Amino acid sequence: QVQLVESGGGLVQAGGSLRLSCVASGRTFSSYTMGWFRQAPVKEREFVAAMRWMRGTTYYTYYGDSVKGRFTISRDNARNTLYLQMNSLKAEDTAVYYCAAREGGSYSRANDYQYWGQGTQVTVSS
Repeated sequence: QVQLVESGGGLVQAGGSLRLSCVASGRTFSSYTMGWFRQAPVKEREFVAAMRWMRGTTYYTYYGDSVKGRFTISRDNARNTLYLQMNSLKAEDTAVYYCAAREGGSYSRANDYQYWGQGTQVTVSS
């Protein structure tokens, strides 16, 4: 079992930055595929970014088209923590952001993830 707790959400003006954190506990963190998703009101959950473990300390990173070049995903395995650095925020980035974890390689489909955090609200004012 894996427990995930997000933090770092809040209210920010358009063009600003936020960094989300997700602390994982319960199982080996380093080999899990970790992802960030978001969900705005009346919209489906959307893939934001993921890090997929390959071997040793090698990870591949992936981003949704709407956040490429603005968001950066990273992880600190010593702290069992996943991060999402969000820059140049736009009003359309407003959503609840979720951290998710899974064993295995598929990374962009929410239904493939076994573990989810409770979410953290990000609101971008224009």
